[in-house]
Amino acid sequence: MKKTIIFFSAAMLALTASVSVNAQEQPAPAPQPQKVQITPYGFVRNFLTFDNRSMYTVCGSDYNNMPFDEDFALPVNQREQYGDVDINEIPTMQFHALSTRFGLRLSGPDILGAKSTGRVEADFAGFGNNNTVLRLRLAWVDLNWNGRHAIRVGQDWHPLSGEIMPDALGFAAGAPFRAHSRTPQFRYMYTTPSGFGAQAHLLYQYQFLTNGPEGASEKYANRALIPEVFVGLNYRAGGVYAQVGADVLTIRPRVTANIPATATEPAHNVKVNDQLTSVSPTIYFQYVEGLFSVKLRSTYAQNTAHVNQISGYGISAINPDVSQEYTPLRSSVSYLNFAYGKKYKANLFFGFMKNLGTAEDLVAAPANGIPYTLYLKNNTISNVDYMWRIAPSVSYNLTHFNVGIEYELTSVNYGDKTKMKADATFNSEDCHTVNGQRICLLVKYNF
Repeated sequence: MKKTIIFFSAAMLALTASVSVNAQEQPAPAPQPQKVQITPYGFVRNFLTFDNRSMYTVCGSDYNNMPFDEDFALPVNQREQYGDVDINEIPTMQFHALSTRFGLRLSGPDILGAKSTGRVEADFAGFGNNNTVLRLRLAWVDLNWNGRHAIRVGQDWHPLSGEIMPDALGFAAGAPFRAHSRTPQFRYMYTTPSGFGAQAHLLYQYQFLTNGPEGASEKYANRALIPEVFVGLNYRAGGVYAQVGADVLTIRPRVTANIPATATEPAHNVKVNDQLTSVSPTIYFQYVEGLFSVKLRSTYAQNTAHVNQISGYGISAINPDVSQEYTPLRSSVSYLNFAYGKKYKANLFFGFMKNLGTAEDLVAAPANGIPYTLYLKNNTISNVDYMWRIAPSVSYNLTHFNVGIEYELTSVNYGDKTKMKADATFNSEDCHTVNGQRICLLVKYNF
């Protein structure tokens, strides 16, 4: 028995040694490819809004731009006698969950020595008869080399909008005093260890468009062949972030023009090379200390209707060869935002826009009720002298739940369309003020 136990023990030791030797001789298993990690996120967001009059809104009326001008059927000298009313002075209330959002954060393997990340995001505030169409918001991929060099390709926020926004509760988040656009782009960012950086964007229009002779379309920018360009310098240190930059947009409003019939030739079309280039410089500043933050952006905006601002361009000359010259509508657009708190948060938003007129006088050509041809945001608002907004709000915020209320007062100084000057401005005596008030209640569940 003792010999049997000794025999089996020796056999087990020999077998173990053999397995160990064979294991050492086997090649190591090939490394498994790193997979893309996907993290879902989003929220269910509800807005209940009350407006004291008809507003220029989009996205099921959740996104508020400004109050519409007065609309009387009778001339001024007859209203008191016959009791005419402003048909836009009608209060409304609506409730929607269209801005409910979901997205995916992507983190993947290193590519060309760079950390790869991505984002896909959508909501239900898209385009359709009932405004409940699934809408692509963000879709981009990042390659980042040690925080120094970064390339982003895909659809992201326009640099005039910025990824850092005011803390206003309303769906418009400060627009149209804050530029608002997401657009396909190529972006390069360089950051130094000292906090200084530079950025350059090549941008293309898709959802937010320039207007023109054929309506709102991306074709005016696309057929110029030159992408929209934004370049900027920035600085970040502690609670300070500052940026200075400029956006350059080139468009071709027309590629053909009609030659009227003459006694010797029939009417026919000819090719033209109509073109307009506009430059919009901007500055941004942000300071954060504890629970307090202040944000400021100011832009000298030229032809910025494609970022949802009250802007555009007009015809300044008609040449003998029937080609046309164009001039941008200019404006000063700024906002200032103060916020304090986290769980209990108070916010105060100020916005101001002033119409500075066109760079050159317009050619007299009546269109859309005005004495000149202007191509503006949706061609709906053509007679703004200046406008401002104040919007205080308070909110209660938990990790997965937010509730808040905001009051917006948007005041617009409208000019008499028929008395527009050749540079698209108005005399003060030809203007009147229209105030739009909105109360917005927000209920939001985050996941």
